[in-house]
Amino acid sequence: MSAENPRLYSPDTADPSPESRNSKLETRNSKLPKGWNPEPGIPEGSQSPFGLETEVPTPAAALGAGGPLSVCLDGFVVRPQQQDMAEAVSCALDSGDTLIIEAGTGTGKTFAYLVPALLSGLRVIVSTGTKNLQDQLFYRDLPVVRRALGVSVRVALLKGRANYLCLYRLERFMEGYDATLTRRQVTELHNVRTWLGRTHSGDLDEFPGMADDSPLRGHITSTADNCLGQNCPQFSQCYLVKARRAAQEADLVVVNHHLLFADMALKEDGLGDVLPGADAFIVDEAHQVPDVATQFFGTALGSRQLTELAHDSRIEGVRDAADMADLQLAADTLEKHCRDLQLAFRGPPRRMTWDEAMGLPEVSDGLAYVRAALHTLQEQLNIAAPRGKGLENCRRRGGELGALFNQVCDPEMLDTVHWVELNKGSFRLCVTPLGIAEKFSNLIQRQPAAWVFTSATLAVEKDFGHFAGRLGLRHATSRYWESPFDFQHNALLYLPEAMPMPNAPDYTRAVIDAAVPVIEASRGRAFILFTSHRALQRAAELLRGRFDYPLMIQGSAPRGRLLDEFRAAGNAVLLGTHSFWEGVDVRGPALSCVIIDKLPFASPDDPVLQARIRALREQGENAFGDYQLPNAVIALKQGIGRLIRGDDDKGLLMLCDPRLTAKPYGKVFLNSLPSMPRTRSMEQACDYLKSVP
Repeated sequence: MSAENPRLYSPDTADPSPESRNSKLETRNSKLPKGWNPEPGIPEGSQSPFGLETEVPTPAAALGAGGPLSVCLDGFVVRPQQQDMAEAVSCALDSGDTLIIEAGTGTGKTFAYLVPALLSGLRVIVSTGTKNLQDQLFYRDLPVVRRALGVSVRVALLKGRANYLCLYRLERFMEGYDATLTRRQVTELHNVRTWLGRTHSGDLDEFPGMADDSPLRGHITSTADNCLGQNCPQFSQCYLVKARRAAQEADLVVVNHHLLFADMALKEDGLGDVLPGADAFIVDEAHQVPDVATQFFGTALGSRQLTELAHDSRIEGVRDAADMADLQLAADTLEKHCRDLQLAFRGPPRRMTWDEAMGLPEVSDGLAYVRAALHTLQEQLNIAAPRGKGLENCRRRGGELGALFNQVCDPEMLDTVHWVELNKGSFRLCVTPLGIAEKFSNLIQRQPAAWVFTSATLAVEKDFGHFAGRLGLRHATSRYWESPFDFQHNALLYLPEAMPMPNAPDYTRAVIDAAVPVIEASRGRAFILFTSHRALQRAAELLRGRFDYPLMIQGSAPRGRLLDEFRAAGNAVLLGTHSFWEGVDVRGPALSCVIIDKLPFASPDDPVLQARIRALREQGENAFGDYQLPNAVIALKQGIGRLIRGDDDKGLLMLCDPRLTAKPYGKVFLNSLPSMPRTRSMEQACDYLKSVP
C-alpha cells in the first residue's frame, strides 16, 4: 500500500458525511462540560482558551497555539504534524475506518490520538506494546490530556491476569510453601501479605521490589487454567474481577497488545469476553502487532503448565484427598518426566524445528512418558474431583492440557509450523500459523469499529504494503509524517569503510576496533546495539580495559536499573540486544552516539522464519524482498530511533554493516531512514562527536 494511496485522508475526500459527523459531535458535546473549560474548577460558561462559549474545538485546534494543551502544559510545542495526525485520527473514529499511521519520533503521537479519542464520545480501547508503556500512558499522559481538555470521560487500566494478586492462591501458598524458597523470597512473600492492606488494585507492578521474573509470581497469581472463577471463595474480593468490571464501565480502556490479542484469539473461538465492546481501537507501537497477534492465533503447551498442574494437584490433594496416595504419586511422576524431557532437549535456550527436536535421543520417548503421566494424573483427578472445588478445577485443566498435548504433537496440521522453544529450566511445544492476514481481517470485520494503527516505524520507503499485508488490511487508509526533529543539522550518519562482511569470523572484533575511536571522541555517552547475544558477549570481552568510561552490559542488571545508571553516569557505554532497540528513551547529552553492529535480519535458524520462507517460495513470491527485507528495515528504524529524542538532541549514528553500500538492497534501508548527512570518514565522524556538547 503506497503512501500515495488515493484513499489517503484529506479534509475534502475522507471526511464522513455531515450527518454522521454531526451525530458524533452531538454525542461528544454531551459528554463535555458546557463551555469546554480546560481545567476543572473554572465556572461553567466561562471563556474557553479558544474564545468559544459552547462549541467543542477540533482536535487540531486543541493541540494548536492558544489551545488547552499549550495553556496547561509548560514547554508544550505546537507541531503541525501532531495536529494533522489528530485530525486524521478524528476522521477515522467518526467514520469507522481503518487508518495506518507512521509518525516519526517527536511527532507527539500519544497526544495526537488521545485528544480525538477523548473528544469523540465513543468507547475506545487503546493498546500499547508493553506494561511499562501502558502504565506511562495511563498514569502520566492520560491524566494530563484529560485535565487540559476538562473532560469527564471514564477511564480504566486493564492488564492480563498474571499481573493481579490472586487471594486464593496466596492463601494456599502461604499454607504450604516449602524449603525451596530462599530467605529473601520468604521475606518478599510476607511483605506481599502486608502490602494487601494498602493496595486497591492488587496490581503486582505496584508492589515495590517484585520483578516480572520473580519465582513467587507464578504461585500468587492465577492463569486461565487454574482460576476457579465464580467457584472461588475469594471471588467477591478478586482484584482481576474488579479491574474487568471497571473496564466494562469505562469509556476509554488502556490495555497492552498481549491482552488485546489474547482476547481476539478467544473471540475467534466464540469465547472472548475480557474486553468490553468498543467503537474504536487505537493500537500504538503497532509494528509489534503482526508478531504478537501471530503468537496468540497459534497454540503452545509449556512444561510450566504441566508442572503447575502437578503442583496444584498435589496441594489440593493434601487438603481434600489426603488418603489418595496414587494421586500424589501421579503428580510426582508428571513432574519427573517433565524434568527428564527438559534434559533430553539439551543445550542452551533456543528455538528448534520439530524434526530437529525429534531427532535428539530420548526426546520422542520423553514425550510419550509425559503424555502417559498426564493421562494417569487425569484418571486420578477424575476420581478425586468430587471432593473439592480445587480438585475439580485440576480435573478440568488436566483434560484441557491432554487435548492440547495431542494438538501440539500433530505436525501434519495444515498452514502451520511446529517447533520447540527451549528456555532456562522450561520448554514449550508450539504451533504457529504461517500467516494471520485472513484470520485478523475476518475478526476486525465482525465487530464494526474504527481501527487506528500507529508507530514511528511501519513503512518501508514510505510504503505500508508490508505491514498492511501481514494483517490483511486491504482497505486501510495510510498516512505518513516524518519526524519534526532536525536530523539535517543535529545528526550525522557514519558508515565506516573497509569493514568485513558480517559472516566473517572476526566481524565483532572489527566492529569494536572501528567503534573505540568513535566512543573516545564521544566521551562515552554511547549505545552499542547488537543483533545477537553471542556478539554482545564477545564485544563485552573485547571492550573491557579499552577505555575508562563505565561499561554496562545487558543482563548484568534489570533494564530499568541499567538505564537509570546510564543516565546518571553521563559518560557510560551500554551494550544491548533486542530489548534496547525500542522502548528506550534517553534524552540529552548522556546518549550522543548509537552504534549498530549489523542489519537486523531475523536469524536464518528460526524455525518459523524457515517455514514462512518455504511457503512464500512455493507461492511464487520473493521471500527476501517481500518478507525478510521489510522486517529488517522496520527493526533498524527502531534502533536508530534511540539517538534523537528531543529538539535539542545531537548525535552520531554509526552503522557498521558494509551491506548498506555493497548490496543493492542497502538502498532500501538508507532510503527508509530520516534524511541526514553521511560520512565514511572516521576523522570526520570523530570531529563531529567532539563538537557535540
